[in-house]
Amino acid sequence: MASIYFEEKSFGPGDFAAAPPTPGEYENCTFNDCDFSNADFSGFKFSGCSFVRCNLSLSKLVNTAFRDVHFRDCKMLGLRFDDCNDLGLTVGFEGCALRHSTFYRKKLKNTVFKNTQLQETDFGECDLTGALFNDCDLLDATFENTILEKADFRTAFNYTIDPEKNRIKKAKFSQSGVAGLLQKYNIEIE
Repeated sequence: MASIYFEEKSFGPGDFAAAPPTPGEYENCTFNDCDFSNADFSGFKFSGCSFVRCNLSLSKLVNTAFRDVHFRDCKMLGLRFDDCNDLGLTVGFEGCALRHSTFYRKKLKNTVFKNTQLQETDFGECDLTGALFNDCDLLDATFENTILEKADFRTAFNYTIDPEKNRIKKAKFSQSGVAGLLQKYNIEIE
């Protein structure tokens, strides 16, 4: 069966009211105000696409390809990015609610997380080399055996990162955020 191909198409809120999105390849497409909650994106390919003010909560992402895909002001609760296709995985997030999700073992070098809620998100065994966490809430996010070299946490908050269980060489932290690196020692910093 041939895959359906969409290029440079813009989709709005009413486009998927009657039926879910058509499986296929989407290149340089924009999705605005779409409700994709509980959608099955298994096997879909997105390249150069933007999702703006969309709800993707609890969507299935088995072997989904995200290549140079940007999410802005989206609700993205409970997503399993660890199920995504690894080939060329490049994503960016701005103003998103990306809570209770997992990126376990994903290579996310230089990924930008901007003004995004990442509470209880699993970054275990990820490669986040050079990633930027700009004004992100990382309350109860998991970092274990994670590569955080050259990552920037200077404006991030509520994180707990164990330097003995993660690679943090040349990572950047604010002075006020250093407490998140020392939490396991149960010491008081004033």
